[in-house]
Amino acid sequence: MELTGPWEATLATETSRRTWLGPDGSTAEQGAPVEWHPIEVPGHWRSNPAFADSDGPLLYRTRIAPPPPRSSTEPETGAGAGAGAEAGTADRLWLNFEGTFYQGDVWLDGTYVGDTEGYFFPHTFEVTDALRGELHEGGEHTLGIELTCRPESDRSAKRNITGAFQHWNGLDPTWNPGGIWRPVTLDRTGPVRIRHLRVVCSEANETRATVKFRAVLDAADGGEITLRSTVGEVELVDQRRVAAGENQVEWQLRIDDPELWWPHALGSQPMHDVVVEVTVHPDPESHELPAGIPVSHRVCRRIGLRQVSLRAWVLHVNGERMFLKGSNQGPNLMALAEATPESFVEDVALAKAANLDLLRVHAHVSRPELYDAADEAGLLLWQDFPLQWSYSRSIRKQAQRQAREMVDLLGHHPSVAIWCAHNEPFNVEGRNGTPRDPTAKPAKPSKAARYLTAQELPSWNRSILDRSVKRAIDKADGSRPVIPHSGVLPHPPQLDGTDSHLYFGWHHGEERDLPGFARLMPRVVRFVSEFGTQSVPESAGFCEPERWPDLPWDRLTSRHAMQKEQFDRWVPPVDHPSFDSWRTASQQYQATVIRHHVETLRRLKYRPTGGFAHFCFADGHPAMSGSVLDHERNPKLAYEVLREACRPVIVVADRLPAELGVGETIALDVHVVSDLRTPMQDIEVNARLAWAGGEHRWRFGGDIDADAVQRVGTLQIEVPDAPGPITLELEMRGFDLPDGSVTRTDASHVVVRQR
Repeated sequence: MELTGPWEATLATETSRRTWLGPDGSTAEQGAPVEWHPIEVPGHWRSNPAFADSDGPLLYRTRIAPPPPRSSTEPETGAGAGAGAEAGTADRLWLNFEGTFYQGDVWLDGTYVGDTEGYFFPHTFEVTDALRGELHEGGEHTLGIELTCRPESDRSAKRNITGAFQHWNGLDPTWNPGGIWRPVTLDRTGPVRIRHLRVVCSEANETRATVKFRAVLDAADGGEITLRSTVGEVELVDQRRVAAGENQVEWQLRIDDPELWWPHALGSQPMHDVVVEVTVHPDPESHELPAGIPVSHRVCRRIGLRQVSLRAWVLHVNGERMFLKGSNQGPNLMALAEATPESFVEDVALAKAANLDLLRVHAHVSRPELYDAADEAGLLLWQDFPLQWSYSRSIRKQAQRQAREMVDLLGHHPSVAIWCAHNEPFNVEGRNGTPRDPTAKPAKPSKAARYLTAQELPSWNRSILDRSVKRAIDKADGSRPVIPHSGVLPHPPQLDGTDSHLYFGWHHGEERDLPGFARLMPRVVRFVSEFGTQSVPESAGFCEPERWPDLPWDRLTSRHAMQKEQFDRWVPPVDHPSFDSWRTASQQYQATVIRHHVETLRRLKYRPTGGFAHFCFADGHPAMSGSVLDHERNPKLAYEVLREACRPVIVVADRLPAELGVGETIALDVHVVSDLRTPMQDIEVNARLAWAGGEHRWRFGGDIDADAVQRVGTLQIEVPDAPGPITLELEMRGFDLPDGSVTRTDASHVVVRQR
C-alpha cells in the first residue's frame, strides 16, 4: 500500500505536539484547532508555500485504512502464512519510509514506533500489532512523524550527514532539504522478512563470477526456512534454521561462463535479475518443504557481473586498464524529490555524449534512477559518501552505520566503481562554500598557508573519522576500491595523499601552470578529481542582466555560487560593455582552461595519471558555477570543448607560449592519444603554423598502438618577423578513426622582441 499523496503538516510546537495525533488536532488549553496544511509526500517542505521559509521541525500526519487480510487466492509470489493457518493470520505488516531528511520520530495512533536518522536509505518498522488494534473515528489509523532537518549553525562541526545538501556552494545555502522526500509504503510479509539485503559481485572473469549475499532475516518465531536465490538463470536453494528475531545470513552463488558487464567504451552492459526468497516450513521440526507453500518475503535487484580494482590510481575493469575521463555531478535538482525520472536518464546520456566514462556523484547519494541509468548506459560512477568538509566528533558511529547502509543500497550496481568516504575533510575559508566577508581584513597567516596547514597537520576528521568510514565500507563490500578522502595532498607520515583538486587559473596560480606543476610533482597528478573555472550560464535570468553593470552581486555570491573575487581577477565585469560580452568571455575562459587541462592530463596517461573528473557537469540550481551545462541543461561553450577533448582519439601539441619574440626558436612535440583497444594503422597527422604573410607545414604518418600516448613528431621553427597572431593547426586523418578526422587549433601572439 503506497502512502503517498497529500498528507497534512504543521510546525512542531509544544501545543501542537500534545494533540497532533488526535482526531481533530484541537488544543484543550486554547480551544483552537492547530492549523494544518496539505503537503505532498514525497517532497520537501520548503516547496510548500506554508513552509517556504521554515527550518522545521514539522509534524506530518495522514490517515490510513486498515489493510485487508491476504486473500487465500493470492499468488504464492506474495507474502503469506504457513500451511494449515487461516489466510492472513501469520501476516506481518511493515511501515517503510524510503527517505526522510533528516531525523524523525514515528508515531502510530499515539504510540511511539521508532526513530529515523539518515536521508538516503529506507527506515522500516513493524506495525503488525498496532494496525490490528483499535481504530480512530472513521475506521482509520493515524500515522505521524515529527521531522527535523536542523540547519548547521557551526559548519566546522556539522552533525547532519547530508553532504552537499546542507553545505556546498553549488546549491542555495539558505535552502533546507527537510521533508519526506521518498515514498512511504505499508508492506506485508509472512513470518520472516528480509530486513536487509546486500548483493555484491566480488569477482568476475571470462570463466567464472561470484556474487556474495548478506541478509538480515527478521523471524517472528524460530524454525526451518528455505532460502532461494537466483542470478539470471542460476539458482541456489539452501535450507537453514533461524531463531526468533534478527538472523544474519551470508552465502554466495557461482556463475560459470558469465556475460560480463563493461563500461560503454569497452563493451556491452548485460544485466541480470537477482531474486532472493525466503519460505517458512509449516512444521518447525520438518526438513521438507511441502508443495504450494507461499513465499514469506521476496526481494529483487538487478546486477551486472564485473570486477574492478584501482592500482596506482589506474582503474581496471575485468582486468582491462582504463583511463577515466569524467566530471563531478552534484544533486540533479536541489529539490531532489521533484526531479523527474527522465532527467537522470538525460544527464547520463549527456555525459556519455560528451565522451565521458565517469561521473563522480559529488558529496551525496542520489535517487535510484541515476544508478539504474548508469548501469544501462555503461557509465561508471565514483560514489561519495555524503561527508563534505568538517564534522563534529559525535557523528562517528552514525557515519559508520550509514556507510554500511550505502553499500546495502548501491552495492549491486555495476556502474558504482569507486567509493569515497569524505570530500575535503578540512575547513578553510574559500574552500568550504562560505563566502568571505569582503569588509574583513586579510587574516594572517595567508589563506594559502592555512590551506596547506589544514592539509598537512593531523585532524580528527581526516585521521579518525575518514579511516573509520573507510573501514566500514571496506568490510561491508570488499569488491571495490575505497578512498578515505578526496583532495588531500601528500602529508606525514606516509607522504602519500589521494586524488587532487587543482584549480590553476581560478583559485591559485595561472591557467598555464599545470604542465610545469605535473613535471615538478607527478605524484599530485595521479588522479585530478576537481579542476576548472566558473562561468556565466545561458539561462541567466536570475542574474537580472537588464541591470548591467549593477547586478545583484551580493545575492549572486551568497545564493548562486558566484565566486566574485575570482571573477574579478580572471574575467572582470568592468572590462565588458554588456552582460552578453561578459558571459561570452567567462565561457571562453572556462573552455580554454578545460581544454588544456584535459589535454595535459591525457598526455600523462598512466605515467602517472589514471584519469580526471572536471568540476562540474550540470547544475541543480540556478548558479554561476563551474558546470558545462546550466540548471536548464543548456550547454556552455565548454561542453563542446570537453566533448572534443575527450574523444577516443586526439592529436595535441605542446602549447604555444602566450607570447613569442621575433627570432626565438620553438620546438613543439606532437602526440596522438588513443583510448581505443585496437591499434590504428596508416594514420596521417598534418601540422600548420601560420602567421601574417607566411606559414610552415609538416606531415607525419605511421601506426598508433592501442590504449597509448605516442609522440609522432616535433615542430621546430624560428619565429618570423611578423608581429601579430600566430596559429597552430593540427589535423589527423585515418581510415580507422572512429569519428573521422580530428582537428585542433592553438593560437599565440608574436611580438617584436629580438633574441
